[in-house]
Amino acid sequence: MTILYAAILGLVQGVAEFLPISSSGHLALLENILGGAGLMELDNSALFNIMLHLATLVAVLVAYWKDILDMLREVGAMGSDLVHGRGLSAKGRPARKLIYMLIVATLPLFVIVPFNDAIESLNEIPWFIGAALILTGTLLYISDRLPRGKKTETTMTWLDAVIIGLGQGLATMPGLSRSGTTISAGMARGLKRSFAVRFSFLMSLLSVSGAVILQVLDVVEEGIDTAMLPAYGVGMLVAGVTGYLSIRLLQAIVRKGRFGGFAYYCWFVGVISIIVWFRLSV
Repeated sequence: MTILYAAILGLVQGVAEFLPISSSGHLALLENILGGAGLMELDNSALFNIMLHLATLVAVLVAYWKDILDMLREVGAMGSDLVHGRGLSAKGRPARKLIYMLIVATLPLFVIVPFNDAIESLNEIPWFIGAALILTGTLLYISDRLPRGKKTETTMTWLDAVIIGLGQGLATMPGLSRSGTTISAGMARGLKRSFAVRFSFLMSLLSVSGAVILQVLDVVEEGIDTAMLPAYGVGMLVAGVTGYLSIRLLQAIVRKGRFGGFAYYCWFVGVISIIVWFRLSV
């Protein structure tokens, strides 16, 4: 892997992980279409994949450090409440309620784990990824036309968290944007738009961390090529910086009510990827 290739993949990861256009879909398309056409070298390093995801985790930590600090403090308060027999009620404690909702929203991912290999195989089917991107665009288009919700962590329900979590589970399929699906699900459930974005990105801390842990086993089996570490480091840096900027950009776009603009991009890439795949396969 060259440094340029690593930087390109880092850029795609950082931008597409947070903007609602599917990072997994774009990375898979780059490898299948561009690589298949001989325009880019392929590299399936599990270590590089982990490093890219760690970079995006850092971007979320930096962007939402206040929320994360509040939740960490609340975890300490929960321990104190248990010791003193006060219970773990979230009434009047927004940070505690947010922790509970994030945990509930993450649980549906455990249902997906047994099907992980089947889902991974979809990365090798460009037409499926293109179709999933078209579906992502449709979800974004519809959600942007929904009435503006008012729910935040203090008023959202357990059912809201479950439905958003189910959306995240479905978005493990390449081409179906995790952020786009979960934000759209949140908006459909009446969450305030800015909170739907915040909840989606905070959810990624748990989901991406879990994915990284699962991939560590692949790294152990594959081994580490130390000669590739400089290229991996560049990719990680690019992914982290562009990831943070993408979070800030999406926050601004949602505040202005232009979330659905990404729909047109997803439709375009989805259709083009299907056409290119068809031309390469005949």
